Amino acid sequence: MIEVDIQLARPGFSLSAHFTAPGAGVTALFGRSGAGKTTIIQAVAGVVRPDRGRIVVDGATYFDSAGGIDVPIERRRAGYVFQDARLFPHMSVERNLRYGQRRARGMDAGIGFEAVVDLLGLGHLLRRRPHTLSGGEKQRVAIGRALLAQPRLLLMDEPLAALDAARKAEILPYLERLRDEMRLPILYVSHSIEEVLRLSDRVVALKDGRQIAEGEVAEVMSRADILPVIGRFDLGTVLDCTVARHDEDYALSTLAFPGGELRVPRVEMRLGGAVRARVRARDVAIALAKPVDVSVSNLLPAVVEAITPGEGPYADVALVAGASRLAASVTRESVERLGLTPGLAVWAMIKSVAVDSRSPDFTTPPGPTF
Repeated sequence: MIEVDIQLARPGFSLSAHFTAPGAGVTALFGRSGAGKTTIIQAVAGVVRPDRGRIVVDGATYFDSAGGIDVPIERRRAGYVFQDARLFPHMSVERNLRYGQRRARGMDAGIGFEAVVDLLGLGHLLRRRPHTLSGGEKQRVAIGRALLAQPRLLLMDEPLAALDAARKAEILPYLERLRDEMRLPILYVSHSIEEVLRLSDRVVALKDGRQIAEGEVAEVMSRADILPVIGRFDLGTVLDCTVARHDEDYALSTLAFPGGELRVPRVEMRLGGAVRARVRARDVAIALAKPVDVSVSNLLPAVVEAITPGEGPYADVALVAGASRLAASVTRESVERLGLTPGLAVWAMIKSVAVDSRSPDFTTPPGPTF
Protein backbone atom coordinates (compact mmCIF):
# COMPACT_ATOMS: atom_id res chain seq x y z
CA MET A 1 0.00 0.00 0.00
CA ILE A 2 1.07 3.57 -0.71
CA GLU A 3 0.24 6.25 1.87
CA VAL A 4 0.73 9.90 0.93
CA ASP A 5 0.04 12.79 3.31
CA ILE A 6 2.10 15.81 2.27
CA GLN A 7 2.08 19.59 2.14
CA LEU A 8 4.39 21.74 0.06
CA ALA A 9 4.59 25.47 -0.67
CA ARG A 10 6.56 27.17 -3.44
CA PRO A 11 6.34 30.69 -4.88
CA GLY A 12 3.01 30.87 -6.65
CA PHE A 13 2.02 27.28 -5.85
CA SER A 14 1.03 25.17 -2.87
CA LEU A 15 0.13 21.49 -2.66
CA SER A 16 -1.86 19.48 -0.14
CA ALA A 17 -2.57 15.79 -0.75
CA HIS A 18 -3.71 12.98 1.51
CA PHE A 19 -4.60 9.60 0.00
CA THR A 20 -3.87 5.89 0.01
CA ALA A 21 -3.33 3.55 -2.93
CA PRO A 22 -3.61 -0.25 -2.86
CA GLY A 23 -0.61 -2.55 -3.00
CA ALA A 24 -1.42 -3.52 -6.59
CA GLY A 25 -3.21 -1.90 -9.50
CA VAL A 26 -3.40 1.63 -10.86
CA THR A 27 -4.26 4.76 -8.91
CA ALA A 28 -4.68 7.72 -11.23
CA LEU A 29 -3.69 11.25 -10.23
CA PHE A 30 -6.14 13.17 -12.37
CA GLY A 31 -6.41 16.88 -13.09
CA ARG A 32 -5.53 19.68 -15.44
CA SER A 33 -2.04 21.08 -15.99
CA GLY A 34 -0.71 22.73 -12.84
CA ALA A 35 -2.89 20.66 -10.51
CA GLY A 36 0.12 19.16 -8.72
CA LYS A 37 0.01 15.64 -10.14
CA THR A 38 3.66 15.46 -11.19
CA THR A 39 4.80 17.11 -7.97
CA ILE A 40 3.17 14.30 -5.99
CA ILE A 41 4.95 11.49 -7.82
CA GLN A 42 8.21 13.44 -7.70
CA ALA A 43 7.78 13.60 -3.94
CA VAL A 44 7.18 9.85 -3.81
CA ALA A 45 10.28 9.28 -5.97
CA GLY A 46 12.38 11.57 -3.76
CA VAL A 47 13.01 14.21 -6.43
CA VAL A 48 10.96 16.80 -4.53
CA ARG A 49 11.06 17.18 -0.74
CA PRO A 50 7.72 18.12 0.87
CA ASP A 51 7.67 20.74 3.61
CA ARG A 52 5.93 18.33 5.95
CA GLY A 53 4.06 15.04 6.01
CA ARG A 54 4.67 11.34 5.43
CA ILE A 55 5.12 8.96 2.49
CA VAL A 56 4.97 5.23 3.19
CA VAL A 57 5.29 2.46 0.58
CA ASP A 58 4.59 -1.16 1.47
CA GLY A 59 5.30 -0.44 5.13
CA ALA A 60 8.61 1.32 4.43
CA THR A 61 8.72 5.00 5.39
CA TYR A 62 10.23 7.04 2.56
CA PHE A 63 9.60 10.44 4.11
CA ASP A 64 8.54 11.65 7.54
CA SER A 65 9.13 15.28 8.37
CA ALA A 66 8.36 14.77 12.05
CA GLY A 67 10.74 11.84 12.33
CA GLY A 68 13.49 13.38 10.21
CA ILE A 69 13.30 10.59 7.61
CA ASP A 70 14.06 11.29 3.95
CA VAL A 71 15.21 8.14 2.14
CA PRO A 72 17.55 8.88 -0.81
CA ILE A 73 16.19 8.48 -4.33
CA GLU A 74 18.35 5.46 -5.14
CA ARG A 75 17.06 3.53 -2.12
CA ARG A 76 13.36 4.11 -2.79
CA ARG A 77 13.19 1.59 -5.65
CA ALA A 78 10.63 3.64 -7.57
CA GLY A 79 10.44 2.97 -11.30
CA TYR A 80 9.79 6.27 -13.08
CA VAL A 81 8.37 6.56 -16.61
CA PHE A 82 8.34 10.07 -18.10
CA GLN A 83 6.26 11.68 -20.86
CA ASP A 84 9.23 11.28 -23.18
CA ALA A 85 10.96 7.91 -23.08
CA ARG A 86 14.46 9.28 -22.31
CA LEU A 87 16.21 6.29 -23.80
CA PHE A 88 19.96 6.28 -24.37
CA PRO A 89 20.24 7.07 -28.12
CA HIS A 90 23.60 5.35 -28.58
CA MET A 91 22.33 2.06 -27.13
CA SER A 92 20.19 -0.63 -28.71
CA VAL A 93 16.84 -1.51 -27.20
CA GLU A 94 18.41 -4.51 -25.51
CA ARG A 95 21.20 -2.43 -23.97
CA ASN A 96 18.67 0.13 -22.73
CA LEU A 97 16.78 -2.69 -21.05
CA ARG A 98 19.96 -4.21 -19.61
CA TYR A 99 20.77 -0.84 -18.07
CA GLY A 100 17.68 -1.26 -15.91
CA GLN A 101 18.93 -4.68 -14.89
CA ARG A 102 22.31 -3.27 -13.84
CA ARG A 103 20.57 -0.80 -11.53
CA ALA A 104 18.96 -3.78 -9.77
CA ARG A 105 22.20 -5.56 -8.86
CA GLY A 106 22.14 -6.83 -5.30
CA MET A 107 18.34 -6.75 -5.14
CA ASP A 108 16.08 -9.77 -4.91
CA ALA A 109 15.30 -11.06 -8.37
CA GLY A 110 11.81 -10.22 -9.49
CA ILE A 111 10.72 -10.04 -13.10
CA GLY A 112 13.35 -11.29 -15.53
CA PHE A 113 14.55 -9.98 -18.87
CA GLU A 114 12.64 -12.48 -21.02
CA ALA A 115 9.44 -11.92 -19.05
CA VAL A 116 9.62 -8.14 -19.61
CA VAL A 117 10.36 -8.59 -23.31
CA ASP A 118 7.34 -10.89 -23.62
CA LEU A 119 5.04 -8.71 -21.51
CA LEU A 120 5.73 -5.60 -23.59
CA GLY A 121 6.17 -7.25 -27.00
CA LEU A 122 9.77 -6.10 -27.46
CA GLY A 123 11.38 -9.22 -28.94
CA HIS A 124 11.53 -7.94 -32.52
CA LEU A 125 12.93 -4.57 -31.41
CA LEU A 126 15.96 -5.66 -29.36
CA ARG A 127 18.62 -4.84 -31.99
CA ARG A 128 17.16 -1.50 -33.00
CA ARG A 129 18.19 1.98 -31.86
CA PRO A 130 15.71 4.44 -30.29
CA HIS A 131 15.65 6.76 -33.31
CA THR A 132 14.11 3.97 -35.41
CA LEU A 133 11.22 3.37 -33.00
CA SER A 134 7.74 4.83 -32.96
CA GLY A 135 6.64 6.86 -29.94
CA GLY A 136 4.64 3.94 -28.58
CA GLU A 137 7.57 1.54 -29.01
CA LYS A 138 9.90 3.94 -27.19
CA GLN A 139 7.51 4.14 -24.25
CA ARG A 140 7.27 0.36 -24.06
CA VAL A 141 11.07 0.17 -23.87
CA ALA A 142 11.12 2.85 -21.17
CA ILE A 143 8.55 0.90 -19.15
CA GLY A 144 10.58 -2.29 -19.58
CA ARG A 145 13.75 -0.57 -18.38
CA ALA A 146 11.90 0.69 -15.31
CA LEU A 147 10.53 -2.79 -14.56
CA LEU A 148 13.95 -4.44 -14.86
CA ALA A 149 15.23 -2.15 -12.10
CA GLN A 150 12.98 -4.27 -9.81
CA PRO A 151 10.89 -1.40 -8.42
CA ARG A 152 8.62 -1.55 -5.38
CA LEU A 153 6.23 0.74 -7.23
CA LEU A 154 5.88 2.30 -10.66
CA LEU A 155 5.41 6.04 -11.22
CA MET A 156 4.08 7.00 -14.65
CA ASP A 157 4.01 10.70 -15.55
CA GLU A 158 1.55 11.09 -18.45
CA PRO A 159 3.32 8.40 -20.48
CA LEU A 160 0.86 8.75 -23.39
CA ALA A 161 0.64 12.55 -23.50
CA ALA A 162 3.13 12.92 -26.37
CA LEU A 163 1.54 10.20 -28.52
CA ASP A 164 -1.07 10.57 -31.23
CA ALA A 165 -4.32 8.59 -31.12
CA ALA A 166 -2.93 5.67 -33.14
CA ARG A 167 0.13 5.27 -30.92
CA LYS A 168 -2.03 5.51 -27.78
CA ALA A 169 -4.24 2.73 -29.11
CA GLU A 170 -1.09 0.69 -29.75
CA ILE A 171 0.32 0.99 -26.23
CA LEU A 172 -2.85 0.87 -24.07
CA PRO A 173 -3.22 -2.93 -24.30
CA TYR A 174 0.36 -3.30 -23.04
CA LEU A 175 -0.39 -1.03 -20.08
CA GLU A 176 -3.42 -3.20 -19.30
CA ARG A 177 -1.22 -6.31 -19.34
CA LEU A 178 1.27 -4.57 -17.09
CA ARG A 179 -1.49 -3.66 -14.64
CA ASP A 180 -3.04 -7.13 -14.61
CA GLU A 181 0.06 -9.33 -14.64
CA MET A 182 2.68 -7.46 -12.64
CA ARG A 183 0.55 -6.68 -9.57
CA LEU A 184 2.66 -3.64 -8.75
CA PRO A 185 1.28 -0.48 -7.16
CA ILE A 186 1.21 2.13 -9.92
CA LEU A 187 0.66 5.88 -9.59
CA TYR A 188 -0.45 7.09 -13.00
CA VAL A 189 -0.54 10.82 -13.79
CA SER A 190 -3.05 11.82 -16.45
CA HIS A 191 -5.44 14.50 -17.59
CA SER A 192 -7.19 12.06 -19.95
CA ILE A 193 -10.55 10.71 -18.82
CA GLU A 194 -10.19 7.87 -21.34
CA GLU A 195 -6.95 6.66 -19.76
CA VAL A 196 -8.31 6.96 -16.22
CA LEU A 197 -11.45 4.95 -17.03
CA ARG A 198 -9.56 2.27 -18.93
CA LEU A 199 -6.58 1.72 -16.66
CA SER A 200 -7.38 2.78 -13.12
CA ASP A 201 -8.87 1.12 -10.07
CA ARG A 202 -8.87 4.31 -8.02
CA VAL A 203 -8.52 8.01 -8.76
CA VAL A 204 -7.33 11.08 -6.88
CA ALA A 205 -8.75 14.27 -8.42
CA LEU A 206 -6.69 17.45 -8.01
CA LYS A 207 -7.22 21.12 -8.79
CA ASP A 208 -4.70 23.92 -8.26
CA GLY A 209 -2.67 21.89 -5.77
CA ARG A 210 -5.70 20.81 -3.75
CA GLN A 211 -7.08 17.29 -3.55
CA ILE A 212 -10.83 17.47 -4.11
CA ALA A 213 -11.81 13.79 -4.38
CA GLU A 214 -10.43 10.28 -3.83
CA GLY A 215 -11.95 6.85 -4.29
CA GLU A 216 -13.10 4.21 -6.75
CA VAL A 217 -13.11 5.41 -10.34
CA ALA A 218 -16.82 4.86 -11.00
CA GLU A 219 -17.77 6.78 -7.85
CA VAL A 220 -15.38 9.73 -8.16
CA MET A 221 -15.78 10.29 -11.90
CA SER A 222 -19.57 10.44 -11.44
CA ARG A 223 -19.52 13.18 -8.80
CA ALA A 224 -20.75 16.65 -9.64
CA ASP A 225 -18.13 18.28 -7.42
CA ILE A 226 -15.32 17.35 -9.82
CA LEU A 227 -16.87 19.57 -12.50
CA PRO A 228 -14.00 22.10 -12.02
CA VAL A 229 -11.57 19.32 -12.95
CA ILE A 230 -13.29 17.68 -15.91
CA GLY A 231 -15.31 20.59 -17.31
CA ARG A 232 -19.01 20.80 -18.11
CA PHE A 233 -18.62 19.09 -21.48
CA ASP A 234 -17.32 15.90 -19.83
CA LEU A 235 -19.53 15.82 -16.73
CA GLY A 236 -21.29 12.48 -16.51
CA THR A 237 -21.74 9.15 -14.78
CA VAL A 238 -19.53 6.06 -14.89
CA LEU A 239 -21.43 2.77 -14.78
CA ASP A 240 -19.79 -0.61 -14.21
CA CYS A 241 -21.89 -3.00 -16.30
CA THR A 242 -22.03 -6.59 -17.48
CA VAL A 243 -23.06 -7.74 -20.94
CA ALA A 244 -26.53 -9.27 -20.50
CA ARG A 245 -27.78 -9.92 -24.05
CA HIS A 246 -26.98 -9.46 -27.72
CA ASP A 247 -29.53 -8.62 -30.40
CA GLU A 248 -27.99 -9.89 -33.63
CA ASP A 249 -30.82 -8.58 -35.83
CA TYR A 250 -30.23 -4.96 -34.83
CA ALA A 251 -26.53 -5.16 -33.85
CA LEU A 252 -27.32 -4.05 -30.30
CA SER A 253 -26.26 -5.26 -26.87
CA THR A 254 -27.95 -4.93 -23.49
CA LEU A 255 -25.80 -3.93 -20.53
CA ALA A 256 -26.99 -4.55 -16.98
CA PHE A 257 -26.01 -2.23 -14.14
CA PRO A 258 -27.26 -1.73 -10.56
CA GLY A 259 -30.21 0.40 -11.57
CA GLY A 260 -31.44 -1.02 -14.82
CA GLU A 261 -30.30 -1.85 -18.32
CA LEU A 262 -28.89 0.03 -21.29
CA ARG A 263 -29.31 -0.91 -24.94
CA VAL A 264 -26.20 0.16 -26.81
CA PRO A 265 -24.52 -0.53 -30.17
CA ARG A 266 -23.12 -4.05 -30.36
CA VAL A 267 -20.38 -4.84 -27.82
CA GLU A 268 -17.89 -7.43 -29.02
CA MET A 269 -17.76 -9.34 -25.75
CA ARG A 270 -19.20 -12.58 -24.41
CA LEU A 271 -22.22 -12.56 -22.14
CA GLY A 272 -21.21 -11.75 -18.57
CA GLY A 273 -18.23 -9.67 -19.65
CA ALA A 274 -17.49 -6.55 -17.63
CA VAL A 275 -17.56 -3.14 -19.29
CA ARG A 276 -17.34 0.40 -17.99
CA ALA A 277 -19.57 2.95 -19.70
CA ARG A 278 -19.59 6.70 -19.17
CA VAL A 279 -22.91 8.39 -19.77
CA ARG A 280 -22.36 12.10 -20.29
CA ALA A 281 -24.76 14.40 -18.47
CA ARG A 282 -25.52 16.25 -21.71
CA ASP A 283 -26.82 12.94 -23.18
CA VAL A 284 -29.42 12.44 -20.41
CA ALA A 285 -32.86 14.01 -20.88
CA ILE A 286 -35.66 14.11 -18.29
CA ALA A 287 -39.39 13.52 -18.69
CA LEU A 288 -42.16 13.71 -16.11
CA ALA A 289 -44.06 10.76 -17.61
CA LYS A 290 -42.85 7.68 -19.45
CA PRO A 291 -42.44 8.77 -23.08
CA VAL A 292 -44.17 6.90 -25.88
CA ASP A 293 -43.46 6.86 -29.60
CA VAL A 294 -39.91 8.19 -29.23
CA SER A 295 -36.66 6.99 -30.80
CA VAL A 296 -34.84 6.87 -27.46
CA SER A 297 -34.41 3.23 -26.41
CA ASN A 298 -33.27 3.68 -22.81
CA LEU A 299 -36.03 4.87 -20.52
CA LEU A 300 -35.15 4.55 -16.83
CA PRO A 301 -37.42 5.37 -13.88
CA ALA A 302 -35.54 7.69 -11.54
CA VAL A 303 -35.93 10.13 -8.68
CA VAL A 304 -34.47 13.64 -8.55
CA GLU A 305 -31.91 13.71 -5.76
CA ALA A 306 -30.52 17.25 -6.06
CA ILE A 307 -30.45 20.24 -8.39
CA THR A 308 -27.41 22.50 -8.64
CA PRO A 309 -27.65 25.73 -10.67
CA GLY A 310 -24.64 26.14 -12.94
CA GLU A 311 -23.13 29.00 -14.86
CA GLY A 312 -25.20 30.72 -17.50
CA PRO A 313 -28.25 28.74 -18.63
CA TYR A 314 -27.23 25.39 -17.11
CA ALA A 315 -28.37 23.32 -14.17
CA ASP A 316 -26.98 19.97 -12.97
CA VAL A 317 -29.59 17.42 -11.90
CA ALA A 318 -28.55 14.41 -9.83
CA LEU A 319 -30.84 11.41 -10.38
CA VAL A 320 -31.12 8.09 -8.56
CA ALA A 321 -32.02 5.13 -10.77
CA GLY A 322 -32.32 1.97 -8.70
CA ALA A 323 -28.98 1.52 -6.94
CA SER A 324 -27.13 3.87 -9.30
CA ARG A 325 -26.86 7.60 -9.80
CA LEU A 326 -27.09 9.49 -13.06
CA ALA A 327 -26.17 13.07 -13.86
CA ALA A 328 -28.24 15.17 -16.24
CA SER A 329 -27.29 18.55 -17.62
CA VAL A 330 -30.34 20.65 -18.50
CA THR A 331 -31.22 24.32 -18.66
CA ARG A 332 -32.46 26.26 -15.66
CA GLU A 333 -35.51 27.07 -17.76
CA SER A 334 -36.25 23.32 -18.08
CA VAL A 335 -35.96 22.87 -14.32
CA GLU A 336 -38.55 25.58 -13.78
CA ARG A 337 -40.83 24.50 -16.63
CA LEU A 338 -40.92 20.87 -15.48
CA GLY A 339 -41.13 21.80 -11.82
CA LEU A 340 -38.15 19.63 -10.93
CA THR A 341 -37.57 19.31 -7.20
CA PRO A 342 -35.72 16.78 -5.00
CA GLY A 343 -37.85 13.69 -4.46
CA LEU A 344 -39.80 14.01 -7.72
CA ALA A 345 -40.24 10.78 -9.72
CA VAL A 346 -39.15 11.22 -13.35
CA TRP A 347 -37.91 9.25 -16.35
CA ALA A 348 -34.32 9.48 -17.54
CA MET A 349 -33.87 9.13 -21.27
CA ILE A 350 -30.55 8.03 -22.83
CA LYS A 351 -30.05 7.50 -26.56
CA SER A 352 -28.42 4.17 -27.43
CA VAL A 353 -25.97 5.84 -29.79
CA ALA A 354 -24.72 8.04 -26.93
CA VAL A 355 -23.05 4.99 -25.33
CA ASP A 356 -21.03 3.47 -28.16
CA SER A 357 -18.37 0.82 -27.58
CA ARG A 358 -16.18 2.49 -30.22
CA SER A 359 -15.97 5.75 -28.25
CA PRO A 360 -13.44 6.66 -25.52
CA ASP A 361 -16.35 6.68 -23.04
CA PHE A 362 -16.62 2.90 -23.26
CA THR A 363 -13.86 0.76 -21.76
CA THR A 364 -13.05 -2.56 -20.15
CA PRO A 365 -12.47 -1.96 -16.41
CA PRO A 366 -9.48 -3.35 -14.47
CA GLY A 367 -9.83 -6.94 -13.37
CA PRO A 368 -10.83 -10.23 -14.99
CA THR A 369 -12.83 -10.13 -18.22
CA PHE A 370 -14.68 -12.84 -20.09
